[in-house]
Amino acid sequence: MSQVSNEVHEENKMGVQPVNKLLLGMSLPMMASMLVQALYNVVDSIFVSRISENALTAVSLAFPIQSIMIALGGGVGVGVNAILSKSLGEKDYSNVNKAAMNGIFLSLINYIIFIFIGVFAIRPFYVSQTADPEIIGYGVDYLSIVCCMSFGIYFQFIFERLLQSTGRTVCTMITQTTGAIINLILDPILIFGLLGMPALGVKGAALATVAGQIVAAVFAYIMNVYMNKDVHIQFKGFKPDKDMIGKIYSVGFPSIIMMSIGSVMVYGINKILIAFSSTATAVFGVYFKLQSFVFMPVFGLNNGMVPIVAFNYGAQKRDRMVKTIKYAVIYALVIMSLGTLGFWLFTDKLLMLFAASDHMMSMGIPALRIISIHFPIAAFCIIIGTVFQALGKAVYSMINSIMRQVVVLLPAAYLLSLTGNVNNVWWAFPIAESMSFLVTTIFLVIVYRTIISNVGETVQEV
Repeated sequence: MSQVSNEVHEENKMGVQPVNKLLLGMSLPMMASMLVQALYNVVDSIFVSRISENALTAVSLAFPIQSIMIALGGGVGVGVNAILSKSLGEKDYSNVNKAAMNGIFLSLINYIIFIFIGVFAIRPFYVSQTADPEIIGYGVDYLSIVCCMSFGIYFQFIFERLLQSTGRTVCTMITQTTGAIINLILDPILIFGLLGMPALGVKGAALATVAGQIVAAVFAYIMNVYMNKDVHIQFKGFKPDKDMIGKIYSVGFPSIIMMSIGSVMVYGINKILIAFSSTATAVFGVYFKLQSFVFMPVFGLNNGMVPIVAFNYGAQKRDRMVKTIKYAVIYALVIMSLGTLGFWLFTDKLLMLFAASDHMMSMGIPALRIISIHFPIAAFCIIIGTVFQALGKAVYSMINSIMRQVVVLLPAAYLLSLTGNVNNVWWAFPIAESMSFLVTTIFLVIVYRTIISNVGETVQEV
């Protein structure tokens, strides 16, 4: 059923519900599911750390490849999300389905790419970072499985984005939570060989991860078919539309670049840190796992905000757009400030979750405290950067991300490493985020003057 223009569509809640209630209603389920995602990411590493510190280091070194994987899926999702929500606001239902189906097609292409990466690129990737054969062995075992079975994460991405784009964030919460729970249950069983299963070590951690992603993808597909009345998934007769693919990537490509730049940054930081010791790299890996508890809820807030901003942009309701952005910035600032407080008050307890040695503890405490200083600044930058994407100006977010992570953070980290004190390297993060705040503010002024202020207003919302 490819033609839906004759159907009667009810007014979408994103255009009529009070803004604060709408934002919370759409974001809270996403924030909850993101917290569960963060929990199983952390638990994954907690279990792996019980194997050895080298196993933890190997999983930490995998992050750049996993980040690129997420970048490709997330970029397609951002493009589909913005186009689909805007089309709903414009009541262009044919375009809604076209965006959805081409997004599914691009997700399949992404999976095919990572089959080749999983087969041919993993060992050279680890060898480029370390000469330790044990770390390389653990890393190849873990990352090869994650890449070659990545169809789960890619289809989870796109089917959940279709639910988010149409305001069905509770459904997304259910799919993500289900996948996370599957991962949590399988982790100790497959890693340590419980309930009669063989002890698979880091391979078990990888299998638990992809199993959770596959289950979540299946659930998300079923919910789209039976519960998402705004999108009609029809594979029969589908042909890729190069114009729609171009539109998806015109919005999503900057997001892909931004997340890929994050991969380059982590790879570079790992190279700098491993010159001090493998423990320094493990500390950085632990930080990335722990910071997800702070950043994931903000990303959930983002996911709830984007369709509201894009929908009301398409519907020409400026007041609703501005109020949504203001509320999102306030909530993000509160979350990030609490995150900084937690990193300062409970630093040693957080590190002990990963069986930290005395050496790792002495290095980790200053690391977590110094890096977390930038969290409140990042709150503003994350929300506003996502607004740029929702309004079709994702190139601003891309420029900012490149400047923060490549132009400022990596050079600053390298120069600070020359002091011979690893603790000085961590200051590169607050330095880079301060620059990002300045650039984000400048771009926001430009976007407000050229786009937001020109959006027609129809009603005043409370």
